[in-house]
Amino acid sequence: MAASSEKTAAARRPPRRELANAIRALSMDAVQAANSGHPGMPMGMADIAEVLWNDFLRFSPEHPEWADRDRFVLSNGHGSMLLYSLAYLTGFPLGLEELKAFRQLDSRTAGHPEREIHIGIETTTGPLGQGLANAVGMALAEKILASQFNRPGHEIVDHRTFVFLGDGCLMEGISHEACSLAGTLGLGKLVAIYDDNGISIDGETRGWFTDDTPQRFRAYGWSVIGPVDGHDPVAIAAALEAACAQSEQPTLICCKTIIGWGAPNKQGTAATHGAALGADEVAAARKALAWPHPPFEVPESLRAAWDARPRGRSLEAAWRRKLDAYRRAYPELAAEFERRMHGHLPSGFATAAERIAAHAQAAGKSVATRKASELALEAFGPLLPELVGGSADLTGSNNTWYSGSKTITRADASGNYLFYGVREFGMGAIMNGLALHGGLLPYGGTFLVFTDYARNSLRMAALMRLRVVFVLTHDSIGLGEDGPTHQPVEHLASLRAMPNMHVWRPADAVETAVAWQSAIERSDGPTALILSRQNLAHVARGEDQVAMIARGAYIVSNGDARPEIVLIATGSELELVIAAASQLEAGGVAVRVVSMPCVERFEEQDGAYREHVLPPGTVRLVVEAGVADCWWRYAGDRGGVIAMHSFGQSAPARQLFARFGFTAAAVVDAARKLLARK
Repeated sequence: MAASSEKTAAARRPPRRELANAIRALSMDAVQAANSGHPGMPMGMADIAEVLWNDFLRFSPEHPEWADRDRFVLSNGHGSMLLYSLAYLTGFPLGLEELKAFRQLDSRTAGHPEREIHIGIETTTGPLGQGLANAVGMALAEKILASQFNRPGHEIVDHRTFVFLGDGCLMEGISHEACSLAGTLGLGKLVAIYDDNGISIDGETRGWFTDDTPQRFRAYGWSVIGPVDGHDPVAIAAALEAACAQSEQPTLICCKTIIGWGAPNKQGTAATHGAALGADEVAAARKALAWPHPPFEVPESLRAAWDARPRGRSLEAAWRRKLDAYRRAYPELAAEFERRMHGHLPSGFATAAERIAAHAQAAGKSVATRKASELALEAFGPLLPELVGGSADLTGSNNTWYSGSKTITRADASGNYLFYGVREFGMGAIMNGLALHGGLLPYGGTFLVFTDYARNSLRMAALMRLRVVFVLTHDSIGLGEDGPTHQPVEHLASLRAMPNMHVWRPADAVETAVAWQSAIERSDGPTALILSRQNLAHVARGEDQVAMIARGAYIVSNGDARPEIVLIATGSELELVIAAASQLEAGGVAVRVVSMPCVERFEEQDGAYREHVLPPGTVRLVVEAGVADCWWRYAGDRGGVIAMHSFGQSAPARQLFARFGFTAAAVVDAARKLLARK
């Protein structure tokens, strides 16, 4: 009976082309209404999307966060109306009014998709290539979690990641970084669908993009299918069937399409790429597509055929029965799986974390903060099986490996550490994909200066408010002989300028432990840990001071009396400021020393606390071995900043600090001049 009813329903289903044309019509109407957008890709990929979403993609519009859903990523995010049309048609809570408000203020239908799981948007895309790298991270997360949780007869983690991409994604270098690693790791449940239409903004790509893309991906170790006619539903379905039939290699399906398909006078040209078709061409497209309906109107028969809610309920219910059986067979594993997928920290974590910081204070070790970070991982790692670390070919320098680390390989993905190779940008975007998938807390290391390569992935982590930890070592000219190519100068200021990014530059092992705790406990954005290569002195503190570190800034000395001058420092400069304060106090000056390891956390504190740490009206001197720009808001007109005003040089660290004015004597001199001016 079930098979018979399915055949009857299939027979009643409207032709595939009509279903696809609903995407085309909604997309061109929304772009036309906004007089802004990219209609060409949605119209060109509509046939592919129809087959994928109706026949292959496993999802539940009523429960979009269902853990074992397939992930869909629109890497060519300029074609956002494709995704919004699909969400509306399949039954996600995205109304027609939102489509009509495409690209308008406060609309959920932004010009490029912005992560909102509740309406089926798994990740924010637009910067080309990053969605593809996010998809690699999602597929990797599926493989890791399956290896960690699945048991014979109980496959509770078993889904695929599908990603649409275009020529622009493949031209961006990040596609090489991410796809090369995907092939090495054998991410067999990753399916990439390439919109090979030969057009980008500047016109026909054959003038600047003549790569043999299939051969390129075969060289990575991918399975390649195609060329496939991207407007032939039978060929598309056959290609997807073949991709889903194997699980040893990621798959690239090369689909030949016509951009703007259905717009008779503009299809196949760059004119459909990034601008509204125009009223006359929209009318001509309606005629060519045999679509007589008014703008934004989809006949009820097509809406009903597109509605994925009944199928989603059935798919999710089947999985929940599997999860129930898993709970009975493996109750502890099931509880751990659900905790991690909900993003909850283990019970008692905060108390354990406080003990870690207290132990670091009692130990009193003078170490490089990159080493202190490793010590923190040794303590936090056993508490957090969701931690997945890695480094961009700098493991021994970043100190991201600890005794509990286990390499993730093609054959065994049950570990918790990735050797990303020299792929800073790819690493950052893959980490974002791991976080987006859920169940994992990624951290990854490189030198601070190489955030220049990875910067846009850090920005996307901040834009999406992802819980990702960037371990960034060799934090200043203090790294020494490698010279100005490796010495960060402007990087701290640039990261602090990024909304939603927390930047911690700890001064010793205790502040490093607290920084790690803050990064782990933070659920609304990424954290950058800025760590030194050279050893830093341990700072003497009381228990109450240790507790204040988490507030971003705290008083190290002279917390009671009203100071004449406040010395503010971060990282390696704190110890020289403490030494300078001692000299000034010996000369009768009332000095307060403030450590400010995280400006963003300090700014989140209430005004009373901020004024307690930095009393209004006091003279302030800030010391940091980076550019001064972000510090003048604390120094003020009456204060000063000792900072870098050029690139560094190649020499031992001690000589460099002396050359560029980062000594206790220089701080004393600058402080006296400020006080004399007062």
